[in-house]
Amino acid sequence: MIVSFKGIFRSQKAIIVCSITLFVLFILTILAPWISPHDPVQVNLALKLHPPSLEYPLGTDNLGRCNLSRLLYGARISLGFASLIFISSLGIGLLVGTIAGYRGGWIDMLLMRFCEGVMAFPNLVLILGFVGVFGPGLTQVIIAMMLVQWVYYARMFRGIVMSLKERNFVAAAKISGTSHWKIIRNHLIPNALPPIVVMGTLEMGWAIMDISALSFLGLGIQPPTPEWGAMIHEGKSYIRSNPELMLYPGAMIMIVVITFNVLGEALSERFGVQRSFYKRNESIDRETT
Repeated sequence: MIVSFKGIFRSQKAIIVCSITLFVLFILTILAPWISPHDPVQVNLALKLHPPSLEYPLGTDNLGRCNLSRLLYGARISLGFASLIFISSLGIGLLVGTIAGYRGGWIDMLLMRFCEGVMAFPNLVLILGFVGVFGPGLTQVIIAMMLVQWVYYARMFRGIVMSLKERNFVAAAKISGTSHWKIIRNHLIPNALPPIVVMGTLEMGWAIMDISALSFLGLGIQPPTPEWGAMIHEGKSYIRSNPELMLYPGAMIMIVVITFNVLGEALSERFGVQRSFYKRNESIDRETT
């Protein structure tokens, strides 16, 4: 029992620390236009590769742009659009997974076979194919990631709904004449919230890494818009003389992704959610339908 209390305490402490860290980061991204010391896209070749100073706390890049300002504005892209991808994918997955799990039968089989077809390919391959067809750009990357990631939420919701709809409280609601919509809204979705929160925190980390990776490859954010992955790409030519150009955005990506992952693991322990609910690379289970 003592070990259990210690585990809960550690998870609670991790949740608090990670939540505060992410809250501060989101506040900084919102306030970026007011707290950034300089215009993030303003070029000043006279200050090219300027060392840190009071005016430029993190120095300047190869075009004389303020590194701190670009990091703050880059966070708006990475965190903001990762949140947009998460919310959109969650909405699609919630709809598809709930219909498949609650209705069952041929509808469930059709939807899940389609999900398995999408999950059979690596995410990055599908995203690269979509971007290759429709061209590089932020809009294309967001749409491609939404079309790929919703299947994970759909599979999770489907499994949760299938397990919950056999419970006594759902049977009692059906007997009392409660409509299907009210059963889903009042009984199924609230009970699915813990695994949703856990999976969401972990998927946010994946989304940020995917956005940064595609921007690094030149397929996502296009210059001169600041974004962490694009900043790493621009700084790789100066890795020997000015490694901080890659270190700053790389450190931000690492901090944010680790924070989301630690928060997800802590929430998983706190809510008692099994890893099989949200393990992204888990092989597709083959339930009999």
